[in-house]
Amino acid sequence: MDFGRFVSLPVVVVLLIMGFVYHTVVVWVIQPWLSLSTASGLANAMLLTALCIMALVSYALAVIQDPGRVPSSYLPDLEDSAITLHEVKRKGGDLRYCQKCGHYKPPRAHHCRVCRRCVLRMDHHCVWINNCVGHNNYKVFFLFVLYLVAASLQSLVNSSLDSKVDLLLNVLIAPAKRWLKNSSVICTIVVLAALVTVGLLLAWHVYLLLHNKTTIEYHEGVRARWLAEKAGQNYRHPYDVGVFTNLSMALGHNVACWLCPTARGHLGSGLRFRTFSDDLSHTQQSLSHG
Repeated sequence: MDFGRFVSLPVVVVLLIMGFVYHTVVVWVIQPWLSLSTASGLANAMLLTALCIMALVSYALAVIQDPGRVPSSYLPDLEDSAITLHEVKRKGGDLRYCQKCGHYKPPRAHHCRVCRRCVLRMDHHCVWINNCVGHNNYKVFFLFVLYLVAASLQSLVNSSLDSKVDLLLNVLIAPAKRWLKNSSVICTIVVLAALVTVGLLLAWHVYLLLHNKTTIEYHEGVRARWLAEKAGQNYRHPYDVGVFTNLSMALGHNVACWLCPTARGHLGSGLRFRTFSDDLSHTQQSLSHG
């Protein structure tokens, strides 16, 4: 295991920003103006702490977990009638083969130039986790983004209490006034920036989850849809098998564990995936036997 990857500069930056925001909101916002001794102050601090813990656990797992390796023994089974879809190259129609890794690519797998290997159900390489987002760690990556947005919203609500700051600053010495005020302003700017950027990222991945797409597949689908419409055909993403099933395939069968980062999310080995063609074939077989 490459432990040096876990302490890369982007990872350290993310941890420092989260620590700065948490400390500023709890120590310089909640404590002075709501007071941790009151029910509202304690509830605010506990909620923010819980969200930050869940974000940190999700983040750690996204960094540490292997996104999914292609077994060296993998070979596509063309004679398996249960597989209704085989992905092929756009040019030539041959089965997808990675020249750099020296093996065939399973469905939805792609080669990452940064990680220098193929990744199962690859979504993208994320510099902020210094890792690929793939089959095995997509759920924890998504939960990290989700909890980070929730924590940012909570922090922004608490930081809005700045309108009451003058009541406290009147009893503080001038240097402390400036430091406290500047720290609060910087925290608010950081939280707003995080909320906008990470909020957009969350919205994007909610869309991908609902349609069972990866970022790579979305961009490939734009071209595929254009080609299908040009030929007078309808295009449908092959792995879109319904909203609930799409969510279950990424977050797990147990709905109660969808928001738990330590509960397994991804289903299967990542070497084959259910498609709407499988459902159609199963329906036709049921009708023929009926």
